[in-house]
Amino acid sequence: MTECLQTKKSNCKNCYKCIRHCPVKSLKFTDGQAHIVRDECVLCGECYVVCPQNAKQIRSDVEKAKQLVLKYDVYASIAPSFVAWFHNKSIHDMEQALIKLGFKGADETAKGAYIVKKQYEKMIEEKKSKIIISSCCHTVNTLIQRHYTGAIQYLADVVSPMLAHAQMLKKEHKGAKVVFIGPCISKKDEAEKYKGYVELVLTFDELDEWLKSENITIESNRGSSKEGRTRSFPVSGGIISSMDKDLGYHYMVVDGMENCINALENIERGEIDNCFIEMSACRGSCINGPPARRKSNNIVGAILAVNKNTGAKDFSVPMPEPEKLKKEFRFEGVHKIMPGGTAIEEILKKMGKTSIEHELNCGSCGYDTCRDKAVAVLNGKADLTMCLPYLKEKAESFSDAIIKNTPNGVIVLNEDLEIQQINNSAKRILNLSPSTDLLGSPVSRILDPIDYILALREGKNCYYKRKYFAEYKKYVDETIIYDKEYHVIIIIMRDVTEEEKIKALKNKQSEAAIEIADKVVEKQMRVVQEIALLLGETAAETKIALTKLKETMEDE
Repeated sequence: MTECLQTKKSNCKNCYKCIRHCPVKSLKFTDGQAHIVRDECVLCGECYVVCPQNAKQIRSDVEKAKQLVLKYDVYASIAPSFVAWFHNKSIHDMEQALIKLGFKGADETAKGAYIVKKQYEKMIEEKKSKIIISSCCHTVNTLIQRHYTGAIQYLADVVSPMLAHAQMLKKEHKGAKVVFIGPCISKKDEAEKYKGYVELVLTFDELDEWLKSENITIESNRGSSKEGRTRSFPVSGGIISSMDKDLGYHYMVVDGMENCINALENIERGEIDNCFIEMSACRGSCINGPPARRKSNNIVGAILAVNKNTGAKDFSVPMPEPEKLKKEFRFEGVHKIMPGGTAIEEILKKMGKTSIEHELNCGSCGYDTCRDKAVAVLNGKADLTMCLPYLKEKAESFSDAIIKNTPNGVIVLNEDLEIQQINNSAKRILNLSPSTDLLGSPVSRILDPIDYILALREGKNCYYKRKYFAEYKKYVDETIIYDKEYHVIIIIMRDVTEEEKIKALKNKQSEAAIEIADKVVEKQMRVVQEIALLLGETAAETKIALTKLKETMEDE
């Protein structure tokens, strides 16, 4: 599959939202980014719609279209949902704008839809299969071919309206090229997969971009004809409503990827029989394609626009030969190897899931269960860090380990000065038993709160303030940090009692030394006085030296 959906790597950053919404989990998370697994993707566009950083983008083919209209006679096949995107515009209005862009002409894909619905009616009349699934939606077809291969046999082997109409346009205009314009991403892939029908596919978004770049406005000049029951195709139930139904079948409308998957699981289990199923990947069908959902489409208004445009009579369109309307669907599934239970258990243990109770199945990683996530890890599509509870617990345990093992006392208070956390080092400093439960208690129960009140009121931090806790007979260097963002006061205490004791001992020793020095000086001065006459100036120098020694010891 060519890259109809592309990832803008600079915008993709660890959010997992696309994985959470991908119905077939066709994304691989590596290097902090989500990459599309091409052979599993069904191009439903969910990742494009939900990405908050615009990291998923639809490939633009506008430049290719510009080159195409310069070189060839190009006709546009316009999906009937255009009336939901380009409000109050008729097919004639659209054609006139496209001619200004260089197209030779334009027509509505609803005419191809008429050909397709006639084939569906024929299949029902002939009771060709106990279950018939409409094959208009390329995403549904790909979903079945890749993920629900047991239902391939029930896909109507009929070309889509896009291909049927392109075939019709090329028959009418010899040598012409066809560009399909519609609401869908996956039609780009369909055009590339089934060569010879459509040269290029543009979304309505791309057409909008092209028209604006050329300063072309779609004028409202002419209304729609009364023909066109198959203009109802783009709304949910629109295929069935356009058909002449045989009462021998049940008729079921299934739209949205989740509902399609549930229906296909029912089919594979043999729970559905004798039924024609109109199946569309988009909830609400084609009027709610990915580009429309991305721009917050008004689905009710879109339904009304399509209903208003739908004619009461069928188109008058010649039917091609039946063999030209055949479309073969083949197995495209990837044979996945399911890891063994032991391997899954090992991954679960690495994620901290050592028991069933730990398997929260919260879905934050994008997978429905922790075991699904473990399988994705083993298949190389995910990594351990995608588990948010695991990362949270790891961060908390790491933080707890630091607080638990630091020799410094740590106390955390809320703004009501209630103890939220206190480690054993703080309890040891305050002569408390490790088993003492203080959580939720006011800090005034164990400490004078005045400094913490000041920190709260003034919003100022205090670093390494030396305090003496008389009741505990402890000296500490206390740091007080007020975290306004988390509304907590953090107290860090370093026990300096031993330092103070050593300092006090040194002071005592210094005082004793000074006392001895005083006695020495006095004794020496008496001696000096007795021999003053003999020593002269030398006596004075001795007195000065001894006095300086005494002063030095006093300073210490």
